[in-house]
Amino acid sequence: MGKAKYSYTPKAEAKCAKARGTDLRVHFKNTRETVKTLHGMTVKKAFAYLRDVLARKRCIPFRRYGTGCGRTPQAKEFKHTRGRWPVKSVEYVQNLLKNAVANANTKGLDPNAMFISHIQANRAQQQRRRTYRAHGRINPYMSNPCHLEVVLVTKEEPVKPPEP
Repeated sequence: MGKAKYSYTPKAEAKCAKARGTDLRVHFKNTRETVKTLHGMTVKKAFAYLRDVLARKRCIPFRRYGTGCGRTPQAKEFKHTRGRWPVKSVEYVQNLLKNAVANANTKGLDPNAMFISHIQANRAQQQRRRTYRAHGRINPYMSNPCHLEVVLVTKEEPVKPPEP
């Protein structure tokens, strides 16, 4: 099988760790909002945040796909009003991050010094089922799975200018 294709290539391949999942049976819209919130966080901070979401101490702000979504004061943290606690999406993203951390350990990198430089959710092909209706009719009953990918990069120390 060929090498996995990512939509993002970091500057230093040696100082990054990647992980991806395809055709995951988790709602795309919830997962998209979850990963957008995690972008730029350190790995340690991301795991703590996801634990708090599962405990309902903090929420995932719903920015784009928030139509019909309830309001919560926990979303004020992100200067927003709408938020939810998508359990299944959080669990899938946690598993993906654990995989990326394991890949970092395999490369000999320190996962505590890494941050999420790229994380993305894409729509996958819908899966078909059917639901039976009155008067002998049938309607489609589609699922909306997604593809996930994450790239962790080691933070670089700023170089000090030489003393004159």
